[in-house]
Amino acid sequence: MSALICGSIAYDTVMVFPGRFREHILPDRIHMLNVAFLVPSMKRNFGGCAGNIAYNLGLLGGRGAPMATVGHDFEPYRRWMQSAGVSLQRVRVLDGEFTAQAFITTDLDDNQITAFHPGAMGQSHVNRVPTDGSVTLGVVAPDGRDGMVQHAEQFAEAGIPWLFDPGQGLPMFDGPELLAFVDKATWVAVNDYEGQMLCERTGLGLGEIAQRVKALIVTKGAQGSVIHAGSREFTIPAARPAAVADPTGCGDAYRAGLIYGLMNGLDWETTGRTASLMGALKIAHAGTQNHRFTLDEFRGAFRAAFGREL
Repeated sequence: MSALICGSIAYDTVMVFPGRFREHILPDRIHMLNVAFLVPSMKRNFGGCAGNIAYNLGLLGGRGAPMATVGHDFEPYRRWMQSAGVSLQRVRVLDGEFTAQAFITTDLDDNQITAFHPGAMGQSHVNRVPTDGSVTLGVVAPDGRDGMVQHAEQFAEAGIPWLFDPGQGLPMFDGPELLAFVDKATWVAVNDYEGQMLCERTGLGLGEIAQRVKALIVTKGAQGSVIHAGSREFTIPAARPAAVADPTGCGDAYRAGLIYGLMNGLDWETTGRTASLMGALKIAHAGTQNHRFTLDEFRGAFRAAFGREL
């Protein structure tokens, strides 16, 4: 099987301010804010949902390719993805645009100020889902608004089963639009907060949403996750991480575990635990694509975490 992961490819520039924002932002002057923060620590990471999911799926030995639009500054990311063995066949470069990028400044209290430039991501709809039989499973992750809508329609029209992962893109859509996604999707994956927002906007409960798809997966961070499939509910424990270094990208790692399980016909209890362990292995490393392991090492970690074989 081969997965097509529609979503963003982005640079994440992370800066650390060795102070506290509250000491420099005066509440009675917020209407005329003009501040600057000296950030001696800065790191540029490779990110974006499609890039992260594809990288993690590759670690598990799964066949998957991101489909995304990127800008003229993509070359460093290209070299990285090639070295990681990620297919770039469905990545389109738009010379007049920058690759999507987030500029994140964090202070000593873990408060964050983020600016996001969508760049080429806003034209993701120029890519189309192939219908030549090369794709057997799809993903619609956060991306340009038009791209998310059109790729969902294209998967459905082609009869390709697909996972709807709205993530940070969820606020772009109203209730009827979200229901249209759900009704076209095969599976839906959200975190606890996104699940609540999905319910509020659609007017449906989680159980009602679960009845419209083969499975609804809700992640709850350190509290594990719940998979609603058919008439059953599977409670998946969280795998204990070796360290908690950086939660950014854990959701994408979890989704790669889901896709691996779906592609290999694993039962939901095994699929959920595979996804859980992927999140735990990622959180122990800073950045979204800096963790590595062999499949044998993953099987050993799975055995140690859950007392069963993968």
